[in-house]
Amino acid sequence: MPPRRAISGLSQDPGQRFAEECRRLRLGKRLSFRELGEAMGWDASLFGKMESGATIGSPDVVQGLDQFYGTGVLLLTLWELAAGDPNRFHKRYQRYMKFEAEAISLWHHAVSVLPGLLQTEAYARELLMAGGFKGEELERQIGARISRRELLEGEMAPRFRTILSEAVLRTPLRDTAAWREQLEYLLKLADQPNVTIQVLPFSAGLHGLNSTGVMFLRMQNGDTVAYAENAYRGELIEESGPVERLQLAYDAVRDLALTPPESRKFIMRMLEELPCDPST
Repeated sequence: MPPRRAISGLSQDPGQRFAEECRRLRLGKRLSFRELGEAMGWDASLFGKMESGATIGSPDVVQGLDQFYGTGVLLLTLWELAAGDPNRFHKRYQRYMKFEAEAISLWHHAVSVLPGLLQTEAYARELLMAGGFKGEELERQIGARISRRELLEGEMAPRFRTILSEAVLRTPLRDTAAWREQLEYLLKLADQPNVTIQVLPFSAGLHGLNSTGVMFLRMQNGDTVAYAENAYRGELIEESGPVERLQLAYDAVRDLALTPPESRKFIMRMLEELPCDPST
């Protein structure tokens, strides 16, 4: 079903409406993307992606645009509506995304791929393409996934812990430079006070989450829900019994994982093992 349109003719889809307003304001100033980028001090391609719906950008960029155009908090308001719209994500994640947006802490275990919150654009692109996405839908999914990273930013960001199986870090992207960027991004995130990254080495052996990727979300009322998934489907688990059993398995895995400092050294060693960039 195509997006509904109001009497104004403008889209009622929050993300599309935000993109339309960005485009309307830029064209009203008769600016090219390059000219806007120079005026704002941001890469011109970012504004093209924002107007195409591939991304909604960050709050800092949007606030800068409001100031540049003299629109008060118009774009920031539209951005907040777009960022909070669960329809931007694949339908099977909609209910999960509502929980994620309201969680006060998150803890995670990865079996084979990095969680979306830690992915660079290049990683998200290769992973989604492998999953069969292409064309406009691919770009929309990439934009939606990358915008999720904003959850971990800011003073009010929730606490986030992830335990990455060594298999995750031994499965590189095809492009070495893009993989280097991804590993460097992990190290950057690990420096944030609200983010903890641990590596579970192969030497840990078999454990209770060997084939289960899981995200736990603790809500403000004290309840915890879990989202368990494999490559083909995901399941939101809200019943306390199954959630508690998963938590016990997670605690056992955490005991087997490297400490955060050891994990940082592990990732740094992987960076050192990559072939040197011939341009340097």
